[in-house]
Amino acid sequence: MTAGVPLYQAKAEFFRVLGHPVRIRVLELLQDRPRPVRDLLAEIGIEPSSLSQQLAVLRRYGIVTSHREASTVIYELAGGDIAELLRIARRFLTEMLTGQSELLAELREAEEATP
Repeated sequence: MTAGVPLYQAKAEFFRVLGHPVRIRVLELLQDRPRPVRDLLAEIGIEPSSLSQQLAVLRRYGIVTSHREASTVIYELAGGDIAELLRIARRFLTEMLTGQSELLAELREAEEATP
């Protein structure tokens, strides 16, 4: 991020970086523990080049870090705050979807009651 960027723009860029399904899946997997690339590939099931691109974006923004053990590259979350953010997002989505399912049930009941 460059100096002088308004906070709202920096936040928007941060969420844009997180706004890719593969990146979110990588972060979810890394919540549990650091993982080698081969494990990430097996779990996500995409081409190695695609995973490499997504990991590079996460690394560039300091969201994940990597280190090498012999010929294996291990990735991990750069900090616990990302894991907390993912938990909050899950809780938010759960509450939102619960509210929507309740509304849908009410709409269906109203439709059935209408002659």
